[in-house]
Amino acid sequence: MNKQLYKDALGWGFLLWLIGYVLGFVLFALVPASLIGWIIMPIGILITLWLLLKKIHGNSLPYYFKVGLVWAVIAIACDYVFLVLLLKPTDGYYKLDVYVYYVLTFALPVMVGWWKLRKKNVAPPTS
Repeated sequence: MNKQLYKDALGWGFLLWLIGYVLGFVLFALVPASLIGWIIMPIGILITLWLLLKKIHGNSLPYYFKVGLVWAVIAIACDYVFLVLLLKPTDGYYKLDVYVYYVLTFALPVMVGWWKLRKKNVAPPTS
């Protein structure tokens, strides 16, 4: 992996996970635990889309695929270590919202990358 891919995949991926982690602790005091993931998800989607559109500038679909794959691995590994093992939630952790979050963590970079590359490769109309 080149330096930019390390930054985009590892750096931004960990930062996105950390934002969700911190939001989870803030929301834990305010809403029922079963709703935390569903409340964080739209916020996370907006932050992720902004990041993908403004800060990530890959030049190929495999680049975005790698970013999404690393982001998903970071999310799964950090959730397991810092939520499942460390906090040991009494009602379990892995529910529908978590699985949707993992799928979106991988899929959003791929979908946005495809859209950006497709948009870039479309020739402007001639008059």
